[in-house]
Amino acid sequence: MEHVHFIGIGGTGLSAIARLLLENGYTVSGSDRSDTPLGRDLAAAGVQVSIGHAAEHIRGADIVVRSSAIPDDNPEVIAALQAGIPVLKRSAFLGRLMQDRLSIAIAGTHGKTTTTAMISWIFSALGEDPSYIIGGVSKNLGNNAHAGKGKYFIIEADEYDRMFLGLEPYFAVINTMEYDHPDCFQTPEIYQQAFVDFIHQLKPGGHLFVCRDNPGAFGLSGAILQARKAWTFGLDPAADYHVKDLQINNLGGFSFKVLFEPWGKPSETIAQVRLQVPGEHNVRNAMAALAVCHQAGLDTQKAADALALFIGAGRRFDVLGEANGITIVDDYAHHPTEIQTTLAAARNRYGSRRLIAVWQPHTYTRTTSLLNDFCNAFQQADFVFVTEIYAAREKDPAITGSQLVKKMGLHESQFLPSVSMAGDQLLRFLQPGDVLLVLSAGDADQISKDVLAGLQNKEVNHG
Repeated sequence: MEHVHFIGIGGTGLSAIARLLLENGYTVSGSDRSDTPLGRDLAAAGVQVSIGHAAEHIRGADIVVRSSAIPDDNPEVIAALQAGIPVLKRSAFLGRLMQDRLSIAIAGTHGKTTTTAMISWIFSALGEDPSYIIGGVSKNLGNNAHAGKGKYFIIEADEYDRMFLGLEPYFAVINTMEYDHPDCFQTPEIYQQAFVDFIHQLKPGGHLFVCRDNPGAFGLSGAILQARKAWTFGLDPAADYHVKDLQINNLGGFSFKVLFEPWGKPSETIAQVRLQVPGEHNVRNAMAALAVCHQAGLDTQKAADALALFIGAGRRFDVLGEANGITIVDDYAHHPTEIQTTLAAARNRYGSRRLIAVWQPHTYTRTTSLLNDFCNAFQQADFVFVTEIYAAREKDPAITGSQLVKKMGLHESQFLPSVSMAGDQLLRFLQPGDVLLVLSAGDADQISKDVLAGLQNKEVNHG
């Protein structure tokens, strides 16, 4: 069996592929610049994980797979090429994993991780034993990847670095399409074209599902018309799959009926849904999942019953706990629309409670390109703390966090100069009844843990 080495194994994308290969009996090794929870989980499962990059780490490998963030001058990339070992990106590697499977690919600027987790959970709960790769840890399944024995392969189709163009799905979902990743896509038109190209990757006879509520996704009309079988979903009554009797339930989510009403045909109620994950965006995610189930021939009411048990994915409206009357929520939101959507979901669930947002901007290019949208994204928050910008793969600091706070001009806002010291500052600021939402695709999720631990210590000491 092949030995596959991953450079950047601690990230969400490569760690999932590594886990799937390990379950399939491959020899797996990898390296990353720092220790991560996903890397530690793989090490505990038997993967040789090295911290730092060095030429000797690739010894014995038949194939090397690199993260998009890994540069050409990485010592492991150079050593592999010198040794004649193929060095692939995810897009080139994933296709071979999905051969002879009915593939379900979930794409979109927002919502793809949760929708992938929903579909993976439903298919697993209904006994299909799918293979899956999710861009976050499913709370229901307890992992981000699995090598199943069933006929389905479910995958989060990431547009960054055009990874999703390496896929040829039979079922393809596009939840949203809104300009992002300016470091990779120089203009909105180039970004849109990548999604058009993704639609053209659909296998003959395959099904495309597009959110009618999202102008960008639904605006891919030319490519949609060329798709073999295209279905729309959403809250819009004109969608093929749409909702009826939408209302907030006592779990903080929404309850609704799903109607299937393609053009020119009578309406059919295919499921009654009761979600516990909050927000209208999760209604749309659930609609996408149920539409796929319906076209795959699964029992849609049983699928809806499984959705009632769905509790989300890690760092997606992840309620870490409550202490001293303060609720801590961790979320991966790093785009203006995601921030707006997450805050709206919090307002739906927590009503008039004070919402305190901690935002860690992610990459300089995104922050500067979408600055005006970021300024308008925090209207539902009562107070906003902004950390230093998380550089990720970028090196040129076009703007600093403190400059950003001044440019945003929010009345109730403050700069947090240090992630490591933010916990103490927030503990002095927070009051019983507050909801703290930490919005970060970087390392600021540590703030959530620090604040929760501090509040729990206060409870013990004052108990």
